Amino acid sequence: MSASAPTVGLEGARPVSLWIDAALAPEPQDPLVGDIETDLLIVGGGYTGLWTAILAKEEDPARRVVLLESGKCGHAGSGRNGGFCSPSLTHGLSNGLKRWPKEIDTLVRLGLENLHEIEQTLKRHGVEADFQMTGRVAFARTEWEAEGLKSAAVTNTAHGDAATFIPREELSNWTTSPAYVAGMYSPNYGLVDPYKLVLSLRRICLELGVLVYESTPAISVEMHQRECVTVVTPRGTIRAQFVALATNFTRPLLKRMSLLTVPVYDYAIVTEPLSEEQFASIGWRGDVGHTDSGNQFHYYRKTPDGRILWGGYDAIYNFGSARDEEKTQRPETFEKLAAQFRATYPQLADVTFTHQWGGVIDSSTRFCMTTGTAARGRVAYAIGFTGLGVSASRFGGRVMLDLLSGRQTERTRLAMIRRGAFPFPPEPIRFLGVQLTRWSMAREDATGRRNLWLRLMDWLGLGFDS
Repeated sequence: MSASAPTVGLEGARPVSLWIDAALAPEPQDPLVGDIETDLLIVGGGYTGLWTAILAKEEDPARRVVLLESGKCGHAGSGRNGGFCSPSLTHGLSNGLKRWPKEIDTLVRLGLENLHEIEQTLKRHGVEADFQMTGRVAFARTEWEAEGLKSAAVTNTAHGDAATFIPREELSNWTTSPAYVAGMYSPNYGLVDPYKLVLSLRRICLELGVLVYESTPAISVEMHQRECVTVVTPRGTIRAQFVALATNFTRPLLKRMSLLTVPVYDYAIVTEPLSEEQFASIGWRGDVGHTDSGNQFHYYRKTPDGRILWGGYDAIYNFGSARDEEKTQRPETFEKLAAQFRATYPQLADVTFTHQWGGVIDSSTRFCMTTGTAARGRVAYAIGFTGLGVSASRFGGRVMLDLLSGRQTERTRLAMIRRGAFPFPPEPIRFLGVQLTRWSMAREDATGRRNLWLRLMDWLGLGFDS
């Protein structure tokens, strides 16, 4: 899609996540000062770490659980995403079916169970995070994407995750955009305010007795004795029987994790609040989440206060896996997103945007979570959710607790868990490979054909995504 047309409406956009900007943030938890001991230490205060802590305390209320967060809980990816709650543990059925065909029905079932258990947990604890099981519509912009959605609807339904193909003549029941030629509706999908969810999970942790230390980065993990692991922080150490690393895109604490993921920057913009007439002009009924279905795809949704969040498309990898807060503001991407929004909905050509921001996704070569252990099974990690971690992170926390316990469960017997992701190559091969893959994916979106490079990546079981 061309983004060359001049765009307006971004001039007053605030460079911060709408979710974080709109929230009443709680008082921060004190940093750790001194040395302590605990049964379970969790490093990372995003979704993965918070869910791990909750599951651990629900399983054994007497267990001593400590959680460390380098900044404030949810300040990074967990507070900056679109709030889409996918049932998939494998970044979509197609990816899972390609990689683990013998256990795909189990993976689909476990993913659906995980999503519904999230809903039940939030209800049980009285959480107000604007969570709704809204469903999702994926739209096709080309005839080859339409054929892909038609096939996907049949395949998804056959494997237990019902989906319905939407032909061109029925699109007006969902939206009226000149850009779309077909769609697919998936009812098993949720939407949530992602930062409210973080704050709610944080509150639950505190109520359950988890000791949460914010502004406390973990510097190193040291295994000195068989019976414990020591984690060093700037002003204290924690001796723990077990450690769960929920660090996602941040620099890894274990060498074996260093090439399992790469940090990918994803961006979003949000409109001013729209009137009922404006929503009617684009035929948007209900609160269903929307995406389009190219390799370079958009995700978009209504917010509870009547805006449209529009994100995705660009997935930016920086040489050397560079990470810093400045990279979360990228004017050329915000301009591109605004132009693409207006091309999709020319009825809203005069709408202005109030917020623009970016966040980091931990992308793995298999497009979904990878797990593992270290220090003779006393340290576990779950990383690489590749943009679908809002709900899959809970499953990752459950797997880490299984691994640390040493018990065999339905989850730990999965090939997806027993075999980790293939590592990314070192630089400069990594950067060149990512750029070639991005170019090839854009060509497939434009032509409907996978080139030799993408076919090679398919054969090797590798790739790059967000």
